[in-house]
Amino acid sequence: MALFTIADLHLSGAADHPMDVFGDRWVGYTDKICRRWQAVVSERDTVVLPGDISWGMTAEAAAPDFALLDRLPGRKLLGKGNHDFWWDTATKLTRFFEEKGFSTLQLLYNNAYRVESAIVTGTRGWFLDETQQVTVGTVDYAKIVRREAMRLELGLSAAAALQKETPSAEIIAFLHFPPVYGDFICREIVDLLHRYGVRRCYYGHIHGVYTLPPRRDFEEIGFSPVSSDYLDFTPAKVL
Repeated sequence: MALFTIADLHLSGAADHPMDVFGDRWVGYTDKICRRWQAVVSERDTVVLPGDISWGMTAEAAAPDFALLDRLPGRKLLGKGNHDFWWDTATKLTRFFEEKGFSTLQLLYNNAYRVESAIVTGTRGWFLDETQQVTVGTVDYAKIVRREAMRLELGLSAAAALQKETPSAEIIAFLHFPPVYGDFICREIVDLLHRYGVRRCYYGHIHGVYTLPPRRDFEEIGFSPVSSDYLDFTPAKVL
């Protein structure tokens, strides 16, 4: 029983949204994801998906992508990304998964799960800085960062409660946007990771940058990129 992660699957079973505009690595990516996932993940494993899972605009439109994920081995914990427009309330999505029979899908959102010798939690985060926002209309950057920090704290608080039952369990965080990247530091997120003793954080969102090290240590926290194209569409083993 192992823990894996891979972000930014960008599945488009019911949407015409080719990804090869980001480079040749994306040609035939859905087939690559399925084959390479099946090669490393077993039915007893857990895979964390930190956002940008499906191009579907609604849960119903994303259903073919959820069905594909549900058929793949393992339990999947789904986090939210900036392109997950299908995302609804946790209650509605959980009911939707149940109605469709997607029994291996769960949401990683304002909560935490014990997985083997670790406890996992996470949130979406936000763009690296205000100038990089790609949104419709005017968006209050600072307000969204504060909100994402609040959501992360909800998850970390839930993780800390689970950790009281198993003090040796490591809390591991999964975000869609990187809290640390180049010269950028999201101080609100990093400070929370410190407060709850997190020493490993995995993130997605970054595409086409394949020279990044698999881990960057910053203030004694290891930050690791796990976008699907960075991983060549193979889930990365966490533990």
